[in-house]
Order: sequence, then structure tokens, then C-alpha cells
Amino acid sequence: MTTVEATETANEDRPQTLTAFDRCDSCGAQAYMRVTMASGGELLFCAHHGNKHREKLTGPGNVWYDESYRLSGGQG
Repeated sequence: MTTVEATETANEDRPQTLTAFDRCDSCGAQAYMRVTMASGGELLFCAHHGNKHREKLTGPGNVWYDESYRLSGGQG
């Protein structure tokens, strides 16, 4: 599994920051995690469902982008 932390230095390969318009594919809550699948698909998750499904969706070529630190008011 590859995880892209939102606190990394900005570069052209970094995924776009998640906004309030990005919604969890499981429940519709605000998304704080994105998984880009090796096949090219993408799923968005709230922190709860991202943590719940992370193990199942961890595989070669899948990339996780996690902004769940924002829930605790952290600066990254």
C-alpha cells in the first residue's frame, strides 16, 4: 500500500485536496480519504469508512490520500 499524506510538500503528482463537496461513497458524509485504484478507479471515504475498508482495498498500485488529521483540528 502507498499512502500519500496531505502534509507532503506540494508537487505536480500530489492529488487535489478534498473539499466539503467530496462525499463518502459509503454513507454520503464528507470525504477525508481517497483511494486511487491500480485499475484507474477512485473511491472517496469518510474517516470511519476509510479505516473500515483500508485493509480490503490495500493492494499493489492502490494509492491512499488521507486528510483525516483535519478532523482533530491538526495542522498536518
